[in-house]
Amino acid sequence: MPRKTTRRAPAKTVAPVEPAPCPTCTGAGTVARTVRVGRRHRTVGRQEGLCLTCLGSGLDPNADA
Repeated sequence: MPRKTTRRAPAKTVAPVEPAPCPTCTGAGTVARTVRVGRRHRTVGRQEGLCLTCLGSGLDPNADA
């Protein structure tokens, strides 16, 4: 008895999902921190610092939650 051949539908391609940016640094990986000096903690300026939420990667660590 000859074998029946059936056609399969082509596999659906799934578009890659882009990771969400970190909400604290908006994907930059750095945040501005206030610099304070002296006994009264006088503000003298701002400097860039590493984002502690994503540790500089710029990606949301809780994206899958």
